[in-house]
Amino acid sequence: MTLIKSISGIRGIVGGKTGDALTPIDIVKFTAAYGTWLRRTNPDNLKVILGRDARLSGPMVSKLVIGTLQGVGLNVVDLNLSTTPTVELAVEMEQAAGGIILTASHNPIQWNALKLLNHRGEFISEADGAEVLRIAEEEDFIFVDVKKLGTYQQDDTYIQKHIEHVLALELVDTEAIAAANFKIVVDAVNSTGGIAVPMLLQALGVNPDQIKLLNCDPTGNFAHNPEPLPEHLREISQELEHGSYNLGIVVDPDVDRLALMCEDGSPFGEEYTLVAVADFVLKNKVGNTVSNLSSTAALKDVTLKAGGAYFASAVGEVNVVNTMKANNAIIGGEGNGGIIYPESHYGRDALVGIALFLTSLAKFGKSVSVLRKSFPSYYISKNKIELTPDINVDYILSRIQSKYAKQPINTIDGVRIEFDREWVHLRKSNTEPIIRIYSESETHTTASSLANKIIQDIKEILSEPRS
Repeated sequence: MTLIKSISGIRGIVGGKTGDALTPIDIVKFTAAYGTWLRRTNPDNLKVILGRDARLSGPMVSKLVIGTLQGVGLNVVDLNLSTTPTVELAVEMEQAAGGIILTASHNPIQWNALKLLNHRGEFISEADGAEVLRIAEEEDFIFVDVKKLGTYQQDDTYIQKHIEHVLALELVDTEAIAAANFKIVVDAVNSTGGIAVPMLLQALGVNPDQIKLLNCDPTGNFAHNPEPLPEHLREISQELEHGSYNLGIVVDPDVDRLALMCEDGSPFGEEYTLVAVADFVLKNKVGNTVSNLSSTAALKDVTLKAGGAYFASAVGEVNVVNTMKANNAIIGGEGNGGIIYPESHYGRDALVGIALFLTSLAKFGKSVSVLRKSFPSYYISKNKIELTPDINVDYILSRIQSKYAKQPINTIDGVRIEFDREWVHLRKSNTEPIIRIYSESETHTTASSLANKIIQDIKEILSEPRS
């Protein structure tokens, strides 16, 4: 089963059997369901925004989605090659009823997805998502007659509008960035970050001659695994190691995750993207922060030091945003390099993250590696177990919870177990058929040992005789 329906959208491998993968029939069904939901919840607003990353299946999926949205009577504004945060902003700017981003984010090339937005340009809620799924499963939709078909128009201006929006943020200092004369390497995995990130850097004042582009041709032929993890970033690491650069910037295919590389080619750590940007924001305004249960404790440390309060949410952008709103957070996000800055909008945005980070680095006046050492040091071990149809995830989590019942446990999203200054978090992924097992400690060895202990516990549960 490679068709996943969750708060992260409708995601699957392109091609295969209907109902088991993201086939043309499934694309039309779920698009029709979403379009029907939009019309029922916003009967006087027929405008919907569409954008996509550069993956190979994008043009095919886009044509199916456009025709289906027109078929239910919606007027499509197509941004074509774009980014997830750009589409989110466009929904707000266009006062549209909603939006769809065609991207499977960090998933490999064979995947694609429909990310669904509400009229605020935010991911639809769990309840609204459930209603869309109900409409799809029951085929509770009717297509309009020929005289009521929706309209179609293209608009290629929104990446530039997005950049202008970023430049207008109060804490973004283009003069400081220009004066720093940064030399930067960019890896955009041959997707739309190859369009947006160089445009942003030049607008921020970085000399075009000081920008080295790797994999920035938006062909959709990903040059490496698109998830911006250190093991996938050897090319940019080697470029930094042998050049005289200040920084490396890496984004995922839809540009909502930001990973940074130090001047010596070592990873800054995507967990610390949010920590660094939040620390800069907190130095200018005291307030609260939010990250999900699988994110580093370093954010809590810098928040408390600055006089704010820290709150943890379930994994998923919708959950982070809801917790941010409930606690009036001034910045939040996820440990995967996702930064949510409400002064801009309630969505993960690598372009906002780049602008704030470069401003911070310019004013810090020292190297990226020195900046990294200024934050509390933790190490997260990220592991996963592949799921087969016969694995009962809820049963496994229940058994683990019982085994460690004497420890502090949080169950708002899977099972998170506290061990003094360490923690381990087990949860079923929203985007892949796996159980994620994250653990954190002040040393690599302890974090890995803790994760391996839990993995062994799970293997023992799976090997038990079944009644």
